[in-house]
Amino acid sequence: MRLSNRSTDRPSAGVADGQDDSERGSAALEFILVGLLLLVPLVYLIVSLGLVQGQSLGAEAAARHIARAVSTASDAADARVRADAVLAAVSDEYDLDGVDLSLSCTPAGVECPSAGATLHVIVRTKVTLPLVPPVLGLDDLAAIPVEASSAQKVSRFWGER
Repeated sequence: MRLSNRSTDRPSAGVADGQDDSERGSAALEFILVGLLLLVPLVYLIVSLGLVQGQSLGAEAAARHIARAVSTASDAADARVRADAVLAAVSDEYDLDGVDLSLSCTPAGVECPSAGATLHVIVRTKVTLPLVPPVLGLDDLAAIPVEASSAQKVSRFWGER
């Protein structure tokens, strides 16, 4: 009785078909190359979207907290101090750079903030994309603007305390 060893009894498929072994192992190399070509942009996209999300959360938090702090202040000087303190704290927490703050009140023509007015706060900032060099203004071209707004009703008894 003869035991056969299948791996040595049959010739390999490539040799039987008349092909040589020059193509052998190239699938793994192609898989690694294509995987890296697809993985690197995907990781960059995820990191960029994470930065944009973080900055937009920071801008939204700044607008909301500034509107609340200003509308509950005792007077205009206190409102300004509170707005600056809240903006500094939120900017440090969310790492916001170059924040532009805009305060306005409705109805038009009233001093901002004033009793009974609606306070509108707009916070603008830019997200610089990672790995973009600050050469020839490329970092400004590749910056994504982020804007958040909030509205808060000022008490009609504001300033009478």
